[in-house]
Amino acid sequence: MSIREPYFAGVAALMGDPARANILAALMDGRALTAKELALIAGVSAPTTSGHLAKLVDGGLLDVIEQGRYRYFRLANSLVACAIEGMMALSGEHQPRRRLSGARGGEALRLARTCYDHLAGKLGVAVMDRLLAQGHLHPGATDFQVSRRGHEFLTGLGIDAASVARQRRGFARPCLDWSERRPHLAGALGAALGDRCFEVGWIERQRDGRAVTITAAGRRGFRESFGIELLA
Repeated sequence: MSIREPYFAGVAALMGDPARANILAALMDGRALTAKELALIAGVSAPTTSGHLAKLVDGGLLDVIEQGRYRYFRLANSLVACAIEGMMALSGEHQPRRRLSGARGGEALRLARTCYDHLAGKLGVAVMDRLLAQGHLHPGATDFQVSRRGHEFLTGLGIDAASVARQRRGFARPCLDWSERRPHLAGALGAALGDRCFEVGWIERQRDGRAVTITAAGRRGFRESFGIELLA
């Protein structure tokens, strides 16, 4: 009697290689990078990197953007980012806290960062908690649903939830946060909320990595709109 492997075994194997894992982690901020840049990050030769990238593209984890004579690689979608974030959360159970903090950017990364195109860290989880506690979101069959009160709240922030819901992607889904071990908000709504926070100057991208800086305007905005006081 043959034993069929779980359907996710192939994807797990793609993520399980150290060089490919480094490539995927490097793309978690939503940027698109060249093969040369990813080879430096992965710590392997250019030909070996090309092989890894081909496997990740074939496996549906990466997309390729061709611009002139250059080819750029990025995560295929937010579901890939959420899967990687979940793997980070799981792997954190088996690593010393000092190594975990140093390797992934320390407290700045834990406080506020991007996870592909949405907010993560203490900030992202706190926003998700408040949206649920204030009744703006409630669980649905697959995605969270926005209540009438939630539509009014999001409109006040400058987000048209009805328009966001028409995008061809998951609308509002939980994504397990690797540092907080609880969900933050992903999907089209999570991306729209993150974009809006950048637009109004509540957060700013730091020069390197995924960590974001919460501005003085952001401290006021998150306190007044969400009742979040944990930010320094």
